[in-house]
Amino acid sequence: MGHQSSRFTPLNIAILTVSDTRDEASDTSGQLLKALATEAGHQVIEKRIVKDDIYAIRLAASEWIYSESVQAIISTGGTGFTSRDSTPEALTPLFDKTIEGFGELFRNLSYSEIGTSTIQSRAVAGLANKTIIFAVPGSRNACQTAFDKIIKEQLDSRHSPCNFVGQLER
Repeated sequence: MGHQSSRFTPLNIAILTVSDTRDEASDTSGQLLKALATEAGHQVIEKRIVKDDIYAIRLAASEWIYSESVQAIISTGGTGFTSRDSTPEALTPLFDKTIEGFGELFRNLSYSEIGTSTIQSRAVAGLANKTIIFAVPGSRNACQTAFDKIIKEQLDSRHSPCNFVGQLER
């Protein structure tokens, strides 16, 4: 994993909202992630909303994974247990490496907020073509928890003893 640096390295981030019902006006979770990433000093270079469809999710993510200008993808939505929730199935085949601890840590943190309902969260993360990908639930609270308590530090080159920034250089 990347080690800490004495200076902050801003990253180019893409935000993907997975939803059959959201549009730009009602995508409060995607808007929140964009604001949080920007406040943390990163650049959100693109934000998209796609239907909860494995191939629509894969297409958007694959374009960003292939792009040299995107270093991180944060997706929100489609991580639950309904028949339409397919974000983990769409993204995990694209990973070169799975970050097992992300889902475990997210559910652990989420437990204090929503109790055993966190067991239905299928939050995942991985690395693909030097692009870090985080898939979090669609609620604003889940996005806030994931970003503030995990993602923000792992995308900060100054965080020690390690962070993912060093792994994202092409």
